[in-house]
Amino acid sequence: MKNIRNNEISERRGTAAEAKAAQLAAYRAAMQAAEPNREAKQAERLAIAEARDARRAERDQAKLDEKNRIEAEAAERAAALAAAATAEADARDAANKNRVSRVLDDEAARKAERDRRYANRKARQR
Repeated sequence: MKNIRNNEISERRGTAAEAKAAQLAAYRAAMQAAEPNREAKQAERLAIAEARDARRAERDQAKLDEKNRIEAEAAERAAALAAAATAEADARDAANKNRVSRVLDDEAARKAERDRRYANRKARQR
């Protein structure tokens, strides 16, 4: 059968206070027992955090290096394209100048030939 007792409020409060005090004592005992391990665990956590920060810094540096490398390659490609475009434009201009000079030379040669024929014709008529 159940243990039926008529506990008054003061008895219940006393029992609760004793239970609370027992829990507090057990907690303090556990904290004292864990004290040597706590410092070691805290040092270990600190070392892990520092290693994590070092790895993060290394990753960030690697990302920055990769970004700079990509930007440098893009700048080199842009410079190469600009140089190629400039070279092509210069070659086109040179070809146009050569064509113009050939046309002018051909025109001058035709005029000289025409003048020579005219002079020969006039010479024969005299």
